[in-house]
Amino acid sequence: MKRKIEPDYVASWRITAMSNWDKDYIDEEEPGRIVIEADGDGTIRFGLVQAGLDCRMEHVGGVERLTFSFVGLDEVEGTSGYGWAVVTGGRLEGELYFYLGDDSTFSARKEKKR
Repeated sequence: MKRKIEPDYVASWRITAMSNWDKDYIDEEEPGRIVIEADGDGTIRFGLVQAGLDCRMEHVGGVERLTFSFVGLDEVEGTSGYGWAVVTGGRLEGELYFYLGDDSTFSARKEKKR
């Protein structure tokens, strides 16, 4: 069953900063990016990580936010985890957690439509 994602979140977001990795790593293979689709599908790519997202909206403490799980590759190794994000001041701000691994905050700006 697909989920409806709030329109403010549906976009291609360019990752501009992460607490655990520098800009050179974020953009190592191509510009770091999170893509969120209206039906709850999505992708994330930064450094050597590329993964599919399963997104949904949730309310936590009176705040609506996007939550997601991800499964994909980190270089050639399988990777998975989960995260959350909120749109604030026109930016996507959140955190992601790798199962049995690192975690990092992130900040992203909405890319212009092509």
